Amino acid sequence: MNILAIESSCDETSAAVITNGEIRSNVVATQLIHTQYGGVVPELASRAHQQHILPVVDKALNDAKVTKKDLDAIAFTRGPGLLGALLVGTSFAKSMALGLGIPLIEINHMQAHVLAHFIDNPKPAFPFLCLTVSGGHTQIVKVSGPLQMEIIGETRDDAVGEAFDKTAKLLELPYPGGPLIDKYAAAGNPDAYSFPLPEMPGLDFSFSGIKTSFMYFLQKQVRENPAFISENLPDICASIQFTLVNILLKKLKKASRETGIREIAIAGGVSANSGLRKALTELGQTLNWNVYIPAFEYCTDNAAMIAIAAHFKFLENDFCDQTVSPLARMDF
Repeated sequence: MNILAIESSCDETSAAVITNGEIRSNVVATQLIHTQYGGVVPELASRAHQQHILPVVDKALNDAKVTKKDLDAIAFTRGPGLLGALLVGTSFAKSMALGLGIPLIEINHMQAHVLAHFIDNPKPAFPFLCLTVSGGHTQIVKVSGPLQMEIIGETRDDAVGEAFDKTAKLLELPYPGGPLIDKYAAAGNPDAYSFPLPEMPGLDFSFSGIKTSFMYFLQKQVRENPAFISENLPDICASIQFTLVNILLKKLKKASRETGIREIAIAGGVSANSGLRKALTELGQTLNWNVYIPAFEYCTDNAAMIAIAAHFKFLENDFCDQTVSPLARMDF
C-alpha cells in the first residue's frame, strides 16, 4: 500500500511517501522569502507552493523508489491553513488522483500533528492526551484512537506560537522569532523577570494578556534604560519562555488529573521548543507520566505526518468523493 501525501497549509511545501505504515521519504521545501517581511505573506506563499510542488513531489517519489503507477492513494491537507496555499496542494492532489484513477484522502492538519507520534517508536497507548501547540493553535486533545479525537481545551484568543513570535518581534528579533527566543533563553535566567499568568476556566488557554503585559514591561524598562534589551536579552527570553511553558503545562497537568490519563504527548511546531521539551520531561518524571515527544523533523509542518494520518484513513476506506458531474452546473 503506497500513499503519496502532500502538505501545503502555510509556508512549507512538502511531499512524502508511506508504504504499509512506514515512511519511505519526506521532502520539505522551506520558503525563505517571508523573512524580509517579518511574517508569512499569503500571496507569496501560494506562488512559492506553485513553484515547489512539482519538484518536491518528484523527489519524494524518487527517494522512495516508487513510481506514480505504484501509488494506491493520494492524500492532502484540507485545512486548517492559508486558503491560497491549501488550494495549491488540494488542486494538485485532486488532479493527480483523478488522472491516475486512485482514491483521494483529505487530512486535517492538526490531527496529522497528533498522529506524527505513530511514525516512529515509542508510540503512545490509547487513550492519551496530546498538547498540540503551533503558530495558529493551542489545544489539549484526548486521543482515544487514530481517528477518534476530542478537543478538551483550547485557546480563547491567540496561540502560544503566535505569542512566541510576537514577543520576539517586540525584542526586534528577525522572523521567525520563536526559535530565537528558545536559543537565547538557553543562556538566561528564567527567574530574572516575572509576568502574570492568565486565569482561564477549565482547560482553556489565553495568551493575549501575556503579550500585552510583556509589551508594557519592555516599554517601561526601555524608557529607564534604552539599552535594556541588548544588555539583558538572554534573561528576558528565558523569563518569557518560562512563563509561556508554565501556562501550557499547568493546564496539561490539570487535564491529566481530571481524565486520569498518564500517557502524555506534545505535537506541533512549538513542540520543537527545547524549554517545553525539557520541562515536560521533568514534569513527567515527577508525576509518573509516560511522555512522548516527536522528532524535530516531525514537529514543524511536513508531509510525513499527513502520510501517517492517511494510512489510518486508508485502512478504514475513508476516501473523498471524487464524482464529477456536469449536471450539477446545469441544475437551475
